[in-house]
Amino acid sequence: MRHFLNYAFIIGIAFLVYTPYSLAQTDSLTQKTPSEFSSGSISFGVVVSNMKKSLAFYKDVLGLVETGGFSIDREFGKKSGLSGGKPFDVIILKTIDDENATEWKLVSFKKKATHPKQKNIQDDTGVQYATMFVKSLDPFLARLKKARVKLLGKSPVPVSGGRHLALIQDPDGTFIELIGPMTTEE
Repeated sequence: MRHFLNYAFIIGIAFLVYTPYSLAQTDSLTQKTPSEFSSGSISFGVVVSNMKKSLAFYKDVLGLVETGGFSIDREFGKKSGLSGGKPFDVIILKTIDDENATEWKLVSFKKKATHPKQKNIQDDTGVQYATMFVKSLDPFLARLKKARVKLLGKSPVPVSGGRHLALIQDPDGTFIELIGPMTTEE
């Protein structure tokens, strides 16, 4: 009987010690960690060689809307490390005019790229492509054809969920995936 009480005591102590730890572990696994971010979207800065040509592509062909812009002066460009003191303008484009929509910020220093234009996404490092989800590919395909923008590969190609992927490049070679349903047959 004495051994039984000793075992019961040890098991009881172990239960008392382990239970709060176990509950804390369960709580930490089920609770969401508060985000350190103030927004659910990410803004991208895209340096382009020709602002006029890029604006025509993004606004007229892809249908993005210009929602604002700002200028970076020499002092801020140097202090922030953005441009080493070279001033520049930023034009903000979005898929929809909504404060929470992702910003596609165009910047031009009026010079050609110093690297060759990529043929495939593995040809360079860094951000190589952006994906835009659309309600229908049809109006995009019509505008791409009118603007003589080449579809890459054999796109549009089927992907999951009855959607298709159309792959193109902007005037400077950034790859753009357009993903959505075809409303008419190919």
